[in-house]
Amino acid sequence: MGGHAALARRLGREHADGRLHAQAATLAARRTCDRVPAVTPDNNPSAEGLQVAVRVLCAFTAQAGNLDLRFTPSPTAQDGVAGHEAVTARRAAPYQREMPLRSRFGDLLVQGRADGFDPAGPRLEEIKTHRGDVALVRENHRALHWAQARVYAWMLCEQLGLERIEVALVYFNIDTRLETVLTTWHTADELRQHFNDLCSRYLGWARSEQAHRRARDALLQTLTFPFDGFRVGQRELAGATWRTHSHGRHLLVQAPTGIGKTMATLFGALRAVPAQGTDKLLYLTAKTPGRRLALDALRLLQPTASTGRLRVLERVAREKACEHPDKACHGDSCPLASGFYDRLPQARDEAAHTAWLDQAGLRTVALNHAVCPYYLGQDMLRWSDVVVGDFNHFFDLSAHAWALTVGEPWRVGLLVDEAHNLIERARLMYSAELDPLTLAALRKTPPKGLKGSLDRLHRFWGTLGRGQAAGQLLQNDVPEGLVGALQQHAADLSEHLALDATAPDVRVQAWLFEVLHFVRVAEVFGDHSLVEITRTEAAARTRAPRPRLAIRNLVPAPHLEPRWQAAHSATLFSATLSPMDHSIHLLGLPTDVARLEVPSPFDPAQLQVRITPHISTRYQDRAESLDAVVAVMADQFHAKPGNYLAFFSSFEYLQQVLARFAVAHPDIGLWSQSRGMAEVDRSAFVARFTDNSQGIGFAVLGGAFGEGIDLPGQRLIGAFIATLGLPQVNPLNEQLRARLQLKHGRGYDHAYLFPGLQKVVQAAGRVIRGPEDRGVVVLMDDRFARPEVRGLLPPWWHIERFERG
Repeated sequence: MGGHAALARRLGREHADGRLHAQAATLAARRTCDRVPAVTPDNNPSAEGLQVAVRVLCAFTAQAGNLDLRFTPSPTAQDGVAGHEAVTARRAAPYQREMPLRSRFGDLLVQGRADGFDPAGPRLEEIKTHRGDVALVRENHRALHWAQARVYAWMLCEQLGLERIEVALVYFNIDTRLETVLTTWHTADELRQHFNDLCSRYLGWARSEQAHRRARDALLQTLTFPFDGFRVGQRELAGATWRTHSHGRHLLVQAPTGIGKTMATLFGALRAVPAQGTDKLLYLTAKTPGRRLALDALRLLQPTASTGRLRVLERVAREKACEHPDKACHGDSCPLASGFYDRLPQARDEAAHTAWLDQAGLRTVALNHAVCPYYLGQDMLRWSDVVVGDFNHFFDLSAHAWALTVGEPWRVGLLVDEAHNLIERARLMYSAELDPLTLAALRKTPPKGLKGSLDRLHRFWGTLGRGQAAGQLLQNDVPEGLVGALQQHAADLSEHLALDATAPDVRVQAWLFEVLHFVRVAEVFGDHSLVEITRTEAAARTRAPRPRLAIRNLVPAPHLEPRWQAAHSATLFSATLSPMDHSIHLLGLPTDVARLEVPSPFDPAQLQVRITPHISTRYQDRAESLDAVVAVMADQFHAKPGNYLAFFSSFEYLQQVLARFAVAHPDIGLWSQSRGMAEVDRSAFVARFTDNSQGIGFAVLGGAFGEGIDLPGQRLIGAFIATLGLPQVNPLNEQLRARLQLKHGRGYDHAYLFPGLQKVVQAAGRVIRGPEDRGVVVLMDDRFARPEVRGLLPPWWHIERFERG
């Protein structure tokens, strides 16, 4: 696994469990000289020329041959640090550890820290940790390791006036504690020539990047709003975003749908880039439509000059970018991995000049040079100005953008769209689950060499939840021995995949991913999470299969705090962030986060909001509510025919109302959301709403159609919402309520009421999309009349009782 990703996982673990701020500082200090920006910002008055870290220089110039992502048993970053310490502790004085070194090539300053130096040799050591057979270290990795070692060796020769030096690669097996040492002698002249060759190849790129940065910043200083004027509230949002990013602060914004939040925040943040020396602006969304909106806005903001254009990169999931899903990610299998690093420089150069690297643009460049689009995009993440991607590209435990932000370090600005979704998405990122049926299937037909490892894990798993009756057991601690057993099993799986010369067994690969993710989540376990052990009725009776194991994150704040700390500035925005304290507590935002509530630009006369005090949609009342719900919907439709959306608390309730409505009113067109709806089916659902159609689309609140769809004008004139959207009352949510009550008070509101009503307001927001829209929202539950509920609804809504016609 990449060093940057491993570093990020380690820092994430340390921050999340509250025990490692000091350890993180120690790790950062160890690599201070090796963590300089790849190209120094020109507006830094203390910068002289260009600077580059040794690892960045070598990664840019010394990698060659195939992209090879076959599995090798990989130590964690924490294991790596411990391995370095173990090796250097064996060395006797006058051995020197972590030597800061620097050297110049023209106006390029190269900096880093050598792992170890023995003056008696003299010998330079570059230490790398590994698991399993050292022969599994790939040739392209080994070439990179030698390049780094030789650069450090030249720096030592130059600094100490040495004529020759022994260069050693020390591979340390963290399991066996054995060293494999590869050595070679070099003269200072040989090392200087190697160093100069790398620097000369990098320097041209660095100078072009410096020129790009100057031209980009010059154009952004004169960036103009791409429309004749601002919408109501849009100027206020743009200005607040500019101030936030100009002063290195964080901002939480609630702004109504329809004012142009995407354009306003991008414009404000981009205007702040030059003065702040921002390296990257990351626009993060929860769903694909949000990415598309951001890219549309960036097209309008893109300067027309041939120089200084923004490099815009769209990041998508690897499976969506893969050209050969039937092949493995290495040169012996995939033609786009074969010779990847040999062709990468030309592909990188074209991508930099292309500038517009949405999914289609990046794919075109990649295929022009026969390289993998996904990994070309990963490389271009370093060299892009604005990156548009999903939440997980920065907030996931192994997010590449987060790892680079910490490791370089970068000055990053964040724009977080539909920020209310980040709470639940983060809970999922920091949760994990293991299904015993997957293990059982592998044991039934075990891959050669894995039977013993599978059986050992099976036996250990059987000790968990022993004697537990059917149902769910929640625990405050990870079972003793579980992490160790899974780590060993992951090492066995990794070694099996690394040694298998054929295409990887997809079953083993998928299971390894699950095990590794569970281990990562377990390593950052704390009072923000619970262990869930679930045994089915059948398992309780027969002792097999094993119980389902899960770690459920309840409060993502401890995981997210270091992400906000690493970001220079951030603007989080949504139409539904009320009350803001709820979002601040659960997202772990800084205590001094600025707040902004943008008033609605819409006239209350545009939207009729009605409640039905005679209807209860509580679970125990749903059967009795069916006729009343159908009657209210039909009365409204007959009074004003058109297109409506109807939202329900569950698919079961939806189907009950749909069946009753279809029988009572066969003349009204109906269409419905279904479970696990494919993208093409979702598109067909939305396409039913036209300017000339009439009917009611049935959907589940909080699902695909509760937000992120735009149906202006006559395409949607009303919405029925037959639920408060409250999460299900279950042991997990009750634990969340209790913990939030203890920490912040109002536990019920934080766990149930606030997230439920946010979904209601999001769904209602589908109706009024612009200044010409008119419509109605019918809130079908008597609890909407309660003062504490009405106080959480948008203040511009004028609420009436529903009167049947």
